[in-house]
Amino acid sequence: MSEHAFAVLRRLSDGRFHSGEDIAQALGCSRTLVWQAVHAIESELGLDVFSVRGQGYRLARPFNWLDVAAVRAGLPPPAAETFTLAVAERTDSTNSQLMARAGNGGLHGLVLACEQQTAGRGRLGRRWQARLGSGLTFSLLWRFERGLAELAGLSLAVGVALARALRALGAPVELKWPNDVLLDGRKLAGILIEVSGDALGPAAAVIGIGLNVADPGEVDQPVAALEQAGVAPDRNRVLAALLGELERVLADFDREGFAPLRDEWWSLCAHRQAQVRLSFSHGEPIDGVASGVADNGALLTETAQGIRAFHIGEVSLRGRQ
Repeated sequence: MSEHAFAVLRRLSDGRFHSGEDIAQALGCSRTLVWQAVHAIESELGLDVFSVRGQGYRLARPFNWLDVAAVRAGLPPPAAETFTLAVAERTDSTNSQLMARAGNGGLHGLVLACEQQTAGRGRLGRRWQARLGSGLTFSLLWRFERGLAELAGLSLAVGVALARALRALGAPVELKWPNDVLLDGRKLAGILIEVSGDALGPAAAVIGIGLNVADPGEVDQPVAALEQAGVAPDRNRVLAALLGELERVLADFDREGFAPLRDEWWSLCAHRQAQVRLSFSHGEPIDGVASGVADNGALLTETAQGIRAFHIGEVSLRGRQ
């Protein structure tokens, strides 16, 4: 990518026309490099730029940058004290960056958000895709006193935190076991958790979250965006709201585990008492009725062989009864 792409994008992010000459002068580069940067903004970052002779360049829609000060201004006091926030323009993966820090003395409560991930990933190695500026991609490092063996249900607890924040913002979201947030039955957000530490404690978790605030562009599955629920897509405000609830839920989880959150999670579940199919990387899928979640976050499913608890698997709805 052109090394000037992000610098030029910052100049254009107000949505007004800027001449190539003015941009070049401000950045101390040639107009040719500005043109190359604009080409990269369109071809590699997926943003539309209008070019009008005599007026210059203008973004088709203004670009709202993530800003540490703006996010911190929206945090409740406990979250402001807990989290140390950093924003990167471009990185390979926020989870990979924080996993490297988790084993190297990285700060509890460290949050890394980025504008563009070059190797972002979701659960089961899937790629997380989003048009630049359309969503939130961030990870946080949380150190637990409890051990790895007691972190079961953590992804569901994180889902509760996201649902609380998003519903407070006006989006009637639901949760899909074990890692997704849905809006109108389509994926709005995903959660990826990676852990390290000892079985008996302490342990560290890197919690990665990808959320569609605006239309993410072409992706390989049905997706939703917050703006479709009428939520104003101010990413700094949304990130502050998410972090505020995450601090509360993670502190509670470290003290008491998932059990106290179990009923709340089930009340938010998109497949309560619905016919579901569980698919696995190996073996045949299993059909049944989703009937609850256990204290450790396992999905309780009524099957032909009776109630079974599943700790892994992909859930697909088979139509509500």
